[in-house]
Amino acid sequence: MTILQAKNLTLADVHRLFDFQRQYNSSFSPILSLEHLTESEQQELIQIRNDFDSYLIEGKVSEGLVKALTLFPLLRLAGFYRYPIKISLEEEIGDIDITDEDTKITGRMDILAVNKAQKTTAKAYFWILVIESKNSSIDPSEGLPQLLTYAQNNLKHQKSLWGLTTNGQRYQFVYILQENHPTYQLMPFLNLMEPESAIELLQVLKAICKL
Repeated sequence: MTILQAKNLTLADVHRLFDFQRQYNSSFSPILSLEHLTESEQQELIQIRNDFDSYLIEGKVSEGLVKALTLFPLLRLAGFYRYPIKISLEEEIGDIDITDEDTKITGRMDILAVNKAQKTTAKAYFWILVIESKNSSIDPSEGLPQLLTYAQNNLKHQKSLWGLTTNGQRYQFVYILQENHPTYQLMPFLNLMEPESAIELLQVLKAICKL
């Protein structure tokens, strides 16, 4: 049996192994209902951007610092730290067996947010958001194969979920659905360093948190 690490898969591998189909979506509406931010939320968002920028101008920001400086503050601000949402870090995926190819895939999710008030099976909670982070010098799209690999197994238990890949500056949301074929919609890139785009980034996170 061949054992593969999810982090080493390419998009071509993911498409072949899991029969994923790609689509593009130019807008978060009507999938999500985006609300206006309060003045205090906008001020906190500016502070997150400024904190990250002070590290970014000195060079590459590590994956760990990307989480600490941007993802964790954004998730807190968006409401992901409040019940019934719970955050897990470095969550190990169950082995994914590809019987047709005698292959097993292993790996760990960077961040997983679940709804503790909603179960999909006796032992599993509803997945809200799966996040894969990279250091600031890597394009967020590099995390897409891992993200899709982790998400596809859970589509057996729920019809859709959201994913996010980021390098701290750029954010790629992905809407993943179980249809006749597993499908993922690539949403427009959002940029924390651009004021209007940063506002939409927080609006999207808040909307996903309320699903």
